[in-house]
Amino acid sequence: MKKIIFMGTPEFSATVLKGILSQSSLYEVIAVVTQPDRPVGRKKVLTASPVKEVALSHQIPVFQPEKLGKSEEMEQILAMDVDLIVTAAYGQFVPTKLLKHPKYLAINVHASLLPKYRGGAPIHYAIWQGEEETGISIMYMEKEMDAGDILAQAKTPIHSTDDVGQLFERLAIIGRDLLLETLPPLFAGEITPIKQDEQLVTFSPTISKEQEKIDWSQSATAVHNHVRAFRPFPSTYTMWNGQRLKVWAGHPIAYAKPKMVAPGTIVAAEDDQVIVQCEESYYAISSLQPSGKRRMDVTTFLNGMDADDLIGQRFE
Repeated sequence: MKKIIFMGTPEFSATVLKGILSQSSLYEVIAVVTQPDRPVGRKKVLTASPVKEVALSHQIPVFQPEKLGKSEEMEQILAMDVDLIVTAAYGQFVPTKLLKHPKYLAINVHASLLPKYRGGAPIHYAIWQGEEETGISIMYMEKEMDAGDILAQAKTPIHSTDDVGQLFERLAIIGRDLLLETLPPLFAGEITPIKQDEQLVTFSPTISKEQEKIDWSQSATAVHNHVRAFRPFPSTYTMWNGQRLKVWAGHPIAYAKPKMVAPGTIVAAEDDQVIVQCEESYYAISSLQPSGKRRMDVTTFLNGMDADDLIGQRFE
C-alpha cells in the first residue's frame, strides 16, 4: 500500500481527496496539509476548510501551518515515511525540500490545460478569456509554479452558460478521476513525463478586487465572459448612483438602436432586463444586487420604479 500526503484546501481539493480515500486498499493518506481555519461570512465565523472536514471525518492527522516553509509542521512532515505527495489547490508555496522528500516525489492536480493558465485562478481566467475548452493537468511539482513535466491531461468544453462555480464542480470530478487513472502507472514507472512548451505559457494570478469591476467599454461578449467567470465568487460589480451594484447574470443581446451612446449607458429597461451599451454591442442584465440588498431579478428590481427614468443613466 502506497502512503500519500495530501495538500489542498477548497471544495475542489476535497473532491480529489475523497477519490483517493475511496481506494483505501491501494493508498493510505497518512496526513493532510491545508490552510488554517479562516473567518467566513458577515459574522466572521472561524471555519475549517472542506479538505480539513474530510480529513477529520476519516481520522487523518491535519497540519495547518500559516506558512509551511521552516514551520514546525514541515519538520514533522519531513520525518514521515511517505511515497507520494499529492497537491490540489493548496494555496501556498511548497518548499523544494519537501517536494523532493517522497520516493515518487510530488504531483499536482491543476485545473487548466498547461502550459496555459499557470497560477491560482485558472478556471476564472479560462472563462474570462473566452476559451472554448479547459481541463485538468497532472504534473510533477517544481520550485517554479506549475512548471513541472506533465503526466496526464483531460479536456472538457466550456459552454456559453458555464460559470466558475459550475466549472469548478465539473473539473473537480475530472481531476479526481484522472488522478485515480494516473496513480497506478505512475507507481509502476509506466509514464513518460512531457515537458511544457515555455513559449505557450500564460498565467492566471489570484483575482484582485480591482478586477471585479465591469468595464463597459468592452464588447458585450467580453462583459458576459467576465460576469460568468466571477460568478458566484468573487462576483462582478458596477457603480450606480455612487454605490456598488453587483451584476449576477445577463447575456449579449441584438438590440436595434439608431445611435450609439457612451459605454455603460442604460438604453432600455424592460420587465425582465436592463439593456446596457457596451462597445458597439449591448448587454442585457437579468439578475443584480443593489448595495445592501439581496440578489434579485430585474423584474423585482424595477418594481415600484419608473423604468423610463433609468434610460440614459450610466453605470460607471
